[in-house]
Amino acid sequence: MTATPHPPRRAFARLMLAALAAPVLGAALGAALGAVPARAAEPQSATLTIAAQAYGTVNWELETIRAHGFDTANGFTLVVKGMAGGPAARIAFQAGEADAMVADWIWVARQRADGRDYTFLPYSKAVGALMVPADGATSLAALKGGEIGIAGGPLDKSWLILNAWAKRSQGIDLAAETRQVYGAPPLIFQNARAGRLAGAINYWHYGAKMEAAGMRVLASVEDAAAALGLDPETPLLGYVFTDRLVTEKPALIAAFARASRAAKALLLADDAAWEALRGLMKATDEAEFIALREGWRAGVPKPGAVDEASAAAMLALMAELGGADLVGRATTLPAGVFLTAAP
Repeated sequence: MTATPHPPRRAFARLMLAALAAPVLGAALGAALGAVPARAAEPQSATLTIAAQAYGTVNWELETIRAHGFDTANGFTLVVKGMAGGPAARIAFQAGEADAMVADWIWVARQRADGRDYTFLPYSKAVGALMVPADGATSLAALKGGEIGIAGGPLDKSWLILNAWAKRSQGIDLAAETRQVYGAPPLIFQNARAGRLAGAINYWHYGAKMEAAGMRVLASVEDAAAALGLDPETPLLGYVFTDRLVTEKPALIAAFARASRAAKALLLADDAAWEALRGLMKATDEAEFIALREGWRAGVPKPGAVDEASAAAMLALMAELGGADLVGRATTLPAGVFLTAAP
């Protein structure tokens, strides 16, 4: 293999922005592929390995990339390592057994503040909601004295945002005036659906399942975030790489970004493309399948660079609400968190 010069990070950022913003289907995809400078191209045999939680929603996109050949069309082979859970994926990534993993960018900011060279490519802006039974509370005040199930633990970002909004907008301290119970997402889902909780905050896809089962949204995290002055368009989840990989294989990362955007474009536009994903989605009925599909679509972020001012505002709020236990040393947004932004 002949060594090629590595473009500086600023040049790579421009390449990434072009890749993310370009149309990705049909002839437009061919044009986008042609935009990669020949000197930056990696061999056609290049592989990119992503450690992902088995049956996590990111697999819907990853499987679409592979099934429709969006990886090979862009000159690489996508390999997915199915992991038992998020912590296992993190261990595989940090041990160098995978090129990438999926995490939220606030975790990436914390890692960069600690000196690790992780960087983030947006995947989804989907967030959850505070769900209640169909005949349950019609206001936040009606939750007083009840139990709220929270899947992400006491530092769950959705819970922190909703509680902050309740305090500031209605003077209700949900943390003080309700009882919080924590558990794995499936357990919170089952107890909420059975009516054993006054309310539940779960990951977005379990929220979609609860709504399909007849529960109601009492307060959405998106609306609460907007009311707190945050930009709900800021993506939360994304693919995490190392700066070293980005520097050594810029064309590979840009190619993956195009493949990711191509899969998103297909899944946004074509209901038929979802039929092949039914097994991964594990929907119990058609209503749940549709709710999951539409919830995923609603979480697709806009192409282009992340607004770093909006991200900085979100990080500042997370630091205020969750403290060092949540953000570590990242009280301000470290440079280089977002892969699509020049340093």
